[in-house]
Parts: sequence; structure tokens; C-alpha cells
Amino acid sequence: KIDTEKQENLTADFASLGFSRSQSISAEHNRGISELLQAIDDLLLPPYAAPEIKHQTSNAKRPLAIAIIGRPNVGKSSLINSSVRSERAIVSELPGTTRDAVDISYRRNGQEFLFIDTAGIRRRGKHSSSVEVFSVMRAERSVRRADLCVLIVDLTMGVTAQDKRIAGLIQKARKAAIVVLNKWDLIKPKRNQKKMVAQLIDETRARLFFLDYAPVLVASAFTGENVVKLFTLMDHVQHAAQQHIGTGLLNRLLRATFAANPPPIVSGRCLKLFYAAQTSGKQDRRLQPPEFVLFVNDPRLLSEAYRRYLEARIRKAQPYPGLPIILTLRPRNETREK
Repeated sequence: KIDTEKQENLTADFASLGFSRSQSISAEHNRGISELLQAIDDLLLPPYAAPEIKHQTSNAKRPLAIAIIGRPNVGKSSLINSSVRSERAIVSELPGTTRDAVDISYRRNGQEFLFIDTAGIRRRGKHSSSVEVFSVMRAERSVRRADLCVLIVDLTMGVTAQDKRIAGLIQKARKAAIVVLNKWDLIKPKRNQKKMVAQLIDETRARLFFLDYAPVLVASAFTGENVVKLFTLMDHVQHAAQQHIGTGLLNRLLRATFAANPPPIVSGRCLKLFYAAQTSGKQDRRLQPPEFVLFVNDPRLLSEAYRRYLEARIRKAQPYPGLPIILTLRPRNETREK
């Protein structure tokens, strides 16, 4: 019955009871309910990895965890069934059939895959029950847990605002990603199919510009058309994750970039690059984004626009399909301390 902000002060009296965690709520006014459900969900399962893929002795031997995410009824379960060529996930025309993340193991060409079939992610304000709230929390957790996220978009509806929000979850988690435009069979024209596919991909990239590193695949889970190409794209992403730009080449590239298009001046100061190195990819067998450390005079001088510019220049030298590029800036004095 903590109905107002002023009543929050009353919760201090409960600290003497010795509980490590407490949550104030108001059932009548729906205050703190989402926070309570999140706290409960945090206690139910490990936060990032399920037992099947946790504490493996070798990253190379553990399965590639792939989260299939998207809005309700876009064909997530159908895509998994089509991929593994078996009715392993429940499929229904009713949205919301999948309520929890379901792990589906699959072996192909000697590689182990772990597909994570998730509940459809709706807008937070439209949850109809606590069960659905938990379902969405589990779906969001699956994004963090996965090595790679496959975002399913319904071609009959195009990229919606909610699709963009879900893509934002992938971007925020810095996960490898592939976008699948599903239900191609419902809009497939009799002529000029290649032209339409190219147009659909361009439109998707424009709408999901912040996820532009993700390959886009037009497919039909219902007929199976192009579904096998998903594995080809995943192979490309895994290969890209092991690519490494040599330190010499990287520094020449970035110095030329800074010289050709200098960073903007901020409060009378300009960002200066002293040294750069890639800290991932060379011997890393896990599917993780390439990370580059740049030693500069002051990391605060880097604008978001110039960060994107640097990422684009690096990607031109090494495309890294399906992988976000992470730039970490450190002041030069850190190198001296080491």
C-alpha cells in the first residue's frame, strides 16, 4: 500500500527486519509491480546462460546459442521447425502460443546449434497478464544469453515500430544479428522477384539503420524457401568473428582517417589518436563482436557521429557481417600506468 512517492519513506522501517531485498508496491495503483516481477524473474533462472550452455570446458565445443525473437505471430516457431526439419516448436495461428523460452538442440554438418524459441515481444503497455510480463522478460533475457539473435519480421506488415524496439534490444546487448523477412510466400510476385527482394532488403536496412550490420534474408518458414540460407549466413558471421585486423594496418587506417576527416572541435579541443589495437578475434573462438581499443588524449571528445564514422571506416577494411563493432576509448595515461 505504498500509493505515493511520499510513502516511500515508510519502507525504511522494514530494513530492520533483515531482508536483503525489499520492493514497495501499490496493488491498487500498479506502482512497483513491474519491478517486483523483474525481481522475481531474476531469482528463477541464471541471468545469462542456461545450464545446457554454461561452464563448458571449451567454447569451440559448446553449441551456438541462437535466440529467435520478434513480435507475436511472425513465425518464430515455424522458422525453427523449418530449420531443423522437424515439428520441435509449437505452432499456432493464435499469437502468444509460446509463453516461455524453449531450447531446441540441433546438429548440422558436425556443428551443434541451440535454438531458443522465445515468446513474442509486445509493447510493455499492452501486457494483459503477469504471465505475459514474465514471458517478455524471458525473451529479453534470451537476447542476453544468446550468441546470435535472429530477428523475425512479418513481410505482410513490414518493419513496425515494435520491430524497431526489439532490434534496439539486440543493439543494446551488442549481439551478433541476422534479420529474416518471413512470409515471403504471401507476397511473392510472379515476376521481378529479384528486384522486389532487393527493394525489401533496402527498405529494411533503412528502417533498421542502427542494425545495419545485420544481413537480411527474405524467406518463407511455411514453404521452406531460403530457410537453409540462414545456416550459410550464420557460418559467415562465425567466420567474421574470428577475423583480426593487424595492429600496423589498423593504426595506418585510423591515422589516415583522422587526417582526411579530422574529428570535430569540442570546447576548443580536438580528439587525438595515439595508438589503436584490436582486442578480440585473433584467437577467440566465441562468436563475439570485434572490439578495438583506441588510446586518445580525452575520450570525452568523441562525438557519436564521429564514432559511427570510425566504425564505418573499420568495416570498409574488414566488413564483419552480422557483428557490431565496439570502440573503447582510453586516455593515453592508462598506457603509461601499465
